[in-house]
Amino acid sequence: MNKTKNNPKKRGRKVMMIILIILAAYIGLTLISTVVNQILSRNELDGIEPTGQLVEVNGSMMHIRSFGDGEHTIVIMPGLGTPLASESFAPFARELAMEYTVVIVEYFGTGHSDQVDTPRTNANFVDEVRQALSAGGFEPPFILMPHSASGAYADYFAIRHPDEVKALVLLDTVHTHEHLEPNMNEFLAQLVRFSQFIGAPRLGNLFMLSIHGLTEENGFTTEEISNIRRFMNHEVNPTSMNRSRLYNETIHEVVALDFPQDIPVLSIRPTRPNPGSATTSTENNEAHMERYGADSKMIVLEGNHNIHLGNYVAIREAINAFLGER
Repeated sequence: MNKTKNNPKKRGRKVMMIILIILAAYIGLTLISTVVNQILSRNELDGIEPTGQLVEVNGSMMHIRSFGDGEHTIVIMPGLGTPLASESFAPFARELAMEYTVVIVEYFGTGHSDQVDTPRTNANFVDEVRQALSAGGFEPPFILMPHSASGAYADYFAIRHPDEVKALVLLDTVHTHEHLEPNMNEFLAQLVRFSQFIGAPRLGNLFMLSIHGLTEENGFTTEEISNIRRFMNHEVNPTSMNRSRLYNETIHEVVALDFPQDIPVLSIRPTRPNPGSATTSTENNEAHMERYGADSKMIVLEGNHNIHLGNYVAIREAINAFLGER
């Protein structure tokens, strides 16, 4: 009789013990991961030299990398989550450079560019890119080639400085005809920072490069792959977090502005967009193109959100054909 009465208590103690063991294991692994991550991070980026030129912009240094010497200049504007654009877009730029001058911009807070306190607004992004291009010796008009979130900055660039833009080539960019998402909340921002601090992304980064197509098969050198992986472990910083916090706000601002109808726009969408993204809807993509007017065109290529990877030749030929029609 007493055994029966005591069983629930014993089971309760066992459950509590299991929970405490799991919690202790989690805390222990987190502490170990944090210590290892901090040791590895300390000198991880030492010896990785800029592959382009550092130019002064508003008293800070911004890194840009150029390829080729074609008549028209393509400016690659990377999206969120691109910690080393100068090498992440290098194979693509090498292909485009067969016919164009290509400039990859590393925004402040990414790659070899400095971190800054300036709010990551559309106006500041565009002003900084224009200054960097000028300091690097590149003159407009430019073919702006934004990827993902940078679609908002490219739209803003064209709206505010239409005489400096020859065309837009959009690489699976965010929709700028409507956007209803709120900005990143502070809890999520702190969670992202904590995750990097304890080294959680480090394990994932061992596999993410191949998943996203950053491989030798897609034209990357072993050194580029190594450098990108190392920079991925340092992606989160105050500047990049400010950009994430203001991301949706920058889109809301552009949605309210009219796009100049005389600037040609080529939009390139993938067959496999990010799950849950608004760009999975053909109807939404077509509505987005209406924003750009009659002198716009959308094509779909095989691939995922990083549509440029593996489609180097196809995109170069599509740009040639699109510009050749005008």
